[in-house]
Amino acid sequence: MSVRHVHFLPDEITVEAEVGEPMLDVADRAGVFIPTGCLMGSCHACTVEIEDGEVVRACISSVPPGGGKLTVNLFSDPTW
Repeated sequence: MSVRHVHFLPDEITVEAEVGEPMLDVADRAGVFIPTGCLMGSCHACTVEIEDGEVVRACISSVPPGGGKLTVNLFSDPTW
């Protein structure tokens, strides 16, 4: 498997992750909190934006293939 560096904003934390590794596992290992609700993608509590502006739900997403660093921008939602 290939490895990517995942960079979490706004925390400015970067960790190595395997392609295909669940996004929540990577965040947990990095000490980054991503709120969750249903863990099925329906409630949108875990919504994050990845480098190309794509909005994904971290609970059902994994580290995508590709080279270099993957930037994950965490949203701040005071309701979660």
